[in-house]
Amino acid sequence: MAKNLRIRGRVQGVGYRESMRYEADRLGVTGWVRNRRDGSVEAVVDGEAHAVEAIIDWARTGPRGAYVVAVEVSGCEGAFTGFERLRTE
Repeated sequence: MAKNLRIRGRVQGVGYRESMRYEADRLGVTGWVRNRRDGSVEAVVDGEAHAVEAIIDWARTGPRGAYVVAVEVSGCEGAFTGFERLRTE
């Protein structure tokens, strides 16, 4: 069950990507996360439905210091072996 997330708000410069990577590892979710040049964070998450829903719920708050305004969720394709932080795009 792969999902693409676009997280908007104060989500860069607050450890969002590293915190999401930790949370994904904890939940057994695979995929990736990266900053976008427009100030948002994008992620693709894949795994068991309950784990994907749990990381989407986490994304709505993020780490301390983040202020999430919106999380846009859409379906996507994915088959990953781990969870990576990618370069800004």
